[in-house]
Amino acid sequence: MRVRSAGKIADRLWYLGREEAGVYVLEGDNSSIIINGGLSFILPDVLQQMKDLGINTGKITKLLILHSHFDHVGIVPYFRRTWKIDVLACARAWDILGMPKAVETMNSFNRTAAKQANAAAGLDVFDLDWRDDVSGETVKEGDKIDLGGRVLQIMETPGHSSCSISAYEPGLKAMFASDAGGIPYKNTSFPSGNSDFTLFQKNLERLNKFPVDYLCADHYGYVTGEEARRFIGSTIDEARKLREEMKQILGKEQGNLDSAARACNSLFFQRSPDYFVSPDIMEGVFKQMLKHIAK
Repeated sequence: MRVRSAGKIADRLWYLGREEAGVYVLEGDNSSIIINGGLSFILPDVLQQMKDLGINTGKITKLLILHSHFDHVGIVPYFRRTWKIDVLACARAWDILGMPKAVETMNSFNRTAAKQANAAAGLDVFDLDWRDDVSGETVKEGDKIDLGGRVLQIMETPGHSSCSISAYEPGLKAMFASDAGGIPYKNTSFPSGNSDFTLFQKNLERLNKFPVDYLCADHYGYVTGEEARRFIGSTIDEARKLREEMKQILGKEQGNLDSAARACNSLFFQRSPDYFVSPDIMEGVFKQMLKHIAK
C-alpha cells in the first residue's frame, strides 16, 4: 500500500511534509533523528505536523542527509542553525555542499520550487538558505547510528547521485533508500539513475536483498506491506525498461544528446504531466542519464 500523507507509520516512526517531498522522524530510546532534508517549502508543514502528531522534538538530535540534491537538503539549514542538531552526510555529499556553485544552485532551485508549488508565502521568516556555516559529521559504508533500541545501518549506494547513501533499520525492516531505490510516482516506480545508470542498477540489486516492510521514499510518501517487499524489485524492472527506451531514442536521434534528452523529456511528461520536478530540470536529468548510456 502507498501512503502519501503525513502521519505515524509504525512504532516511533513518522512521515512528515507533503506528497511531493517528505522527511521521516525515527525515535529511539535515547534520541531521535530526522531522515532526509526535503524541499525548503515543506518546513512550515513539518513543524506543525510535529506538534499535531505529538512528536517529542526535544529528543531530536540528528538529521541524516541521504544525498545532496536540492530537493533533499532544503530544511537542513534551519534545523542546524535553529535547533543546533548534528547533521550527518557522506564525504562526497559534504564535498558538494561545500562548493559555492552547488550551494547557489540549491538555493535557487528551492526558491523556484516554492513558487511553483504556491508555497513561498511566509517562508522568509525562516533562515533556509545554505551558506558556509552548515557543517556536520561524515558517515560511511558500514556505520551504524544507534538511537537506543533503533539502529540505522548505513550503505553507500551511488548511481542516482555520486553521494547517495541508504539507511536500513532492521527492527522495523524499514528501508530509507531515498531516490536510490526508485520514486513511487502514482502506481509505478521511476528509476532515476541520474549520475551513473549502471551503478544505480547494481545498487538496486544490492538493496533488493534486504527484507522490507516499510519502503520510506523521499518523494510521494512511503510504501508498506507486500508492495513494499516488491518495490525495489519493481524498480529493477522499470530501470531495465527505461534503459532500453533511452538507448532506442538515442539511436533514433543519431547519438545527439540534446535532441535525445528533449525527446525523452517530452515522452516522460506525456505520461507524467503532474510530476513534481519541472520540465527544464527533468530534461537535464535525462541528459545526464543519456550521457552515461552513450558511453
